[in-house]
Amino acid sequence: MKKLKIGLLGWIIVAIAAGIGVGVVAPMWCARLMATFGSVFSQFLGFMIPLIIVGFVTPAIADVGSRAGKLLVATALLAYFATFFAGMLSYFTGTLTFPWLIGGEEGLAVVTSAQPVKPYFTVEIPPLMPVMTALVLSFMLGLGIAFTRTDALRNVAVELRDIVAKTIRVAILPLLPVYIFTIFLNMTVEGQVAVILRAFMKVILVIFILHIFILLLQYCIAACFNRGNPLKMLRTMLPAYFTALGTQSSAATIPVTLRQTIAMGVDKDVAGFVVPLCATIHMSGSALKITACALALLIMHNQPHELGMFLEFTAMLGISIVAAPGIPGGAIMASLGILGSILGFDQQMLALMIALYIAMDSFGTACNVTGDGALAVILNRFFSKKGAVPAAPDAH
Repeated sequence: MKKLKIGLLGWIIVAIAAGIGVGVVAPMWCARLMATFGSVFSQFLGFMIPLIIVGFVTPAIADVGSRAGKLLVATALLAYFATFFAGMLSYFTGTLTFPWLIGGEEGLAVVTSAQPVKPYFTVEIPPLMPVMTALVLSFMLGLGIAFTRTDALRNVAVELRDIVAKTIRVAILPLLPVYIFTIFLNMTVEGQVAVILRAFMKVILVIFILHIFILLLQYCIAACFNRGNPLKMLRTMLPAYFTALGTQSSAATIPVTLRQTIAMGVDKDVAGFVVPLCATIHMSGSALKITACALALLIMHNQPHELGMFLEFTAMLGISIVAAPGIPGGAIMASLGILGSILGFDQQMLALMIALYIAMDSFGTACNVTGDGALAVILNRFFSKKGAVPAAPDAH
């Protein structure tokens, strides 16, 4: 008989349920023991964040820079603007809805007044460099590799990326459910889990509505460039949307996205360049989710969430998640550094971000992938050999 395979999302759900269940009956010594594991693991995660940035951003920038051209520049700028816009739309929607959805002053008081469970000990594992230093170094190395075309440094960057990706797969992802279990066990012991779970459900609902709105908006804009019907274009892209829901991977969905984008009338050469590139650099759905979740947690913990903070955060987010590793939850892993450095997230808030993001990972990927078709239609208007694109045909 085949072994029952549970994905990362399944293990996260099991960890949350088990953490709450055990937390109801766990004695304090058990909670402190798990808090000790959580403390050590969070230190290791903090150590890995600059390495994740350098390991993934450097080869990504080098690869993009080596393919310089007008279509590349236009695609990168459009994808970045779409990602930034999605993040800011998420912020403004959240500031209007989250304060009264999350539970008011009584709910905030429960979260902010909770006494944390203290670990028996902690192990300090300082990171090699600050997050901003890692980002600047990544850009310098990536652009340097692209323009000097040095194979030696490129090989080092690629091998570092492989090592970091292997560490994430072998050491971080398998232990992540245990870490989530620890966080929810301790939140149950501290008496704040009910408030946070209620907030989670409401935030997820708002994000789902927002991601549908973003897709409708993107295709309405695209329709202005090809004089097509945005709903017909969206219907044409549904196979890519549902494939991304199942695979949770933009890269794995590229063949379907490419086929459906061409079915909308996009030139094959334009689609063949834009779709694979946007699978890496267009992250509207991911930016929407990360921004909304981050804002909700800041409001929940009664911490500052001014517009200036989120302008900086969203601007950096559009760069950070370009190099997200192609694994479940890759975008949130690549974003941990700026969540801590710009928004001031502590380790418990980072763990909650991971859990909340992975719970919606497939919907964010589907939003990213489906939006790639809209960007291709816009770019096709300026770069196809035929000029304007014919209206999208009915999906079959």
